[in-house]
Amino acid sequence: MRARALSAGHPAQGVKPPQVAWRLRVSRKSAYAWHARWRDCGIEALRSKGPSGRPSRMKPEWRAWLAAELDKGPVAHGWTEDQRWTLARVATVIARRFHVRFSQAQTWRILREMGWTVQVPVRRAAERDEEAVATWIKETWPRVGTGPGH
Repeated sequence: MRARALSAGHPAQGVKPPQVAWRLRVSRKSAYAWHARWRDCGIEALRSKGPSGRPSRMKPEWRAWLAAELDKGPVAHGWTEDQRWTLARVATVIARRFHVRFSQAQTWRILREMGWTVQVPVRRAAERDEEAVATWIKETWPRVGTGPGH
């Protein structure tokens, strides 16, 4: 946030805190606090100190193990009824191995940080006849048309 304050205008250039607040859509109180910090301690005082809060309990070395286990699929971990990873299942795999429980929200954050995305399986009728579908698309669809101009 503070780096954006610098791009919105530097106090040495005559940009006043209310203008910074308006440009960044932050409170005037924050803009005045940033200005006071700059005035008292210089530009380095405005640099970010990194993310706040507790560090994750998910250790970096665990992530490589988790990625390898997820690649094995749910069957390798005892789920045979379907082949989909759910957040609850991933949390269970982590808990079994590392004895640490994560909520589904935390599990999703971990997976996102690892580059995983939501995957929705394609649902198709079991009795679908691919050859009949291809024939319909090739022969019937052109006759039906797609709009008022047809």
